[in-house]
Amino acid sequence: MRGMAKRKIKIGLIGFGKTGKAVAGVLLQNKDFELDWILRRKKTLNMRNASEFLGIDSADAGTIYSSEVIPIDELLDKHPVDIIIDFSSAVGVYAYGKAAAERGIKIISAISHYTDKEKRYLKMLAKQTTVFWSPNITLGVNYLMFASRYLKKIAPWVDIEIVEEHFKGKEGISGTAMKIAGALELDNNQINSIRVGGIVGKHEVIFGFPHQVVRISHESISREAFGNGVVFVSKNILDKENGYYKFEDILAPFFAKSA
Repeated sequence: MRGMAKRKIKIGLIGFGKTGKAVAGVLLQNKDFELDWILRRKKTLNMRNASEFLGIDSADAGTIYSSEVIPIDELLDKHPVDIIIDFSSAVGVYAYGKAAAERGIKIISAISHYTDKEKRYLKMLAKQTTVFWSPNITLGVNYLMFASRYLKKIAPWVDIEIVEEHFKGKEGISGTAMKIAGALELDNNQINSIRVGGIVGKHEVIFGFPHQVVRISHESISREAFGNGVVFVSKNILDKENGYYKFEDILAPFFAKSA
C-alpha cells in the first residue's frame, strides 16, 4: 500500500572481530537493514550496544550477546531475524546452523576456509533454508572471477598466474585465491602469496599472451568492503527459495540481462 513504510531486513551477526566490526558498522548505517544483535563467544561485551561501542549514530542498538551466556535457541526465539551473517570461524556454523535452519532463517557465510565436512553441512542445512557461502563476499573480487573466466574462454591457451597479497601474519593461501584458481581450473601452485604490512587483501589474475599482458585485479581498501558485499547479497537472496547458493548464482542474472 502507498505510504506504508518498507520493513527493514533484520540481521543477526555472528562474530565481532576486525571484519565483523567493520560489517556491523556498515549495517548500522544502512537504512534498509536493522542489525538486531551480534553474537560472540567472549563475555567481555555482553549486553553492550554495538552502535555505542563503535561510536556510530544509529537507530539500531545492535545488542552484543555472548554464546556463553545465552543459548542460540533462546536468542533466536527472543530475537528472530531474517538473515544470519557469519564472520566467525570455520566451525562456527555448527553452533547456530541447525537452530537457524529449523526456523527458516537464511544464512550468509563469509568464512574463508571450510573443509569438505563443513561444506556438506551447509548443503544439508540448505534443504531447510536458504544458504549462501562465499570465501570473499566483496562484490569486486567476485566480478574479477567472472571477468577472468570469460577471458579464459576466449583464450584457453593463455598463461595464467594468480597473485594474492595480505597482511603480515595471515596464514595459509587465501581462500579467495583458491576459489579463483578453482574457477579457472588452475592448480594451487599457480597462486603466488605475498605477506607484508597491513594489506587488507589484494588479488590479481595475470594473463600472459605472446605480445601483451592483461591484469585483472581487485583490492579491498578497508574491511567495510565486506559490509558492502553483505548488503548486496542480503538484498539478492531475500526472495530465494531454499537451497545452496554461491556468488555466481547471484551475479549470473545481472549478466543475463540485455543492455
